Amino acid sequence: MPNSPNREIEIRVDQAQVPYRFALETMTARNSAIAAGEARELVWLLEHPPVYTAGTSAAADELLDPRFEVVEAGRGGRYTYHGPGQRIGYVLLDLRKRARDVRGFVHALEGWVIATLADFGVESWRADGRIGIWTRDIDGREAKIGAIGVRIRRWVTMHGFSVNLSPDLSHFGGIVPCGIEEFGVTSLARLGVTLDSQGWDRALLARMDHFLAQLDQPCPKD
Repeated sequence: MPNSPNREIEIRVDQAQVPYRFALETMTARNSAIAAGEARELVWLLEHPPVYTAGTSAAADELLDPRFEVVEAGRGGRYTYHGPGQRIGYVLLDLRKRARDVRGFVHALEGWVIATLADFGVESWRADGRIGIWTRDIDGREAKIGAIGVRIRRWVTMHGFSVNLSPDLSHFGGIVPCGIEEFGVTSLARLGVTLDSQGWDRALLARMDHFLAQLDQPCPKD
């Protein structure tokens, strides 16, 4: 794995599972260091042991079965699940070096995931009023294949995205994922695409320069 498509940005890739609380503490400290000019920006690819995380808008009645540890994440959004077979991308970028546009950052982040999924033959999209990345499930209905949740501190981004490669989808049953009851959750494996984390990481990082270039462009009006 190359160190970085951009020398100013550190790429960190973990294949072993990283406990969520440790990752959150590490990310929070790195965010502060970037804001202070004491550390490089970071893109961190990893996966977690099973955990439910609560965003700032999480509602108590959306935690249906707390069978796994529940952690207050501090990001935007509601409840989500992380676990083996799901690839996480934590993106810590200094928006002071780019357009100070939070909406544009989220739009570019979504586009990065959508374009990478397309590399594996999976069409996905944004949906009005529904946060996340959506695709057509095997039953023909729309289902979520990726989640987006970010936080901005002193114009430095935190958190990022998750993509379902081959997680145990029954683990999502302990929550109302992102507060959306009427749509299901799917994965590349459920759609018949076999892909390991290394393959995903290579494809994602190959598109990183294009993602970064979007951060200096005005956000399109949806």
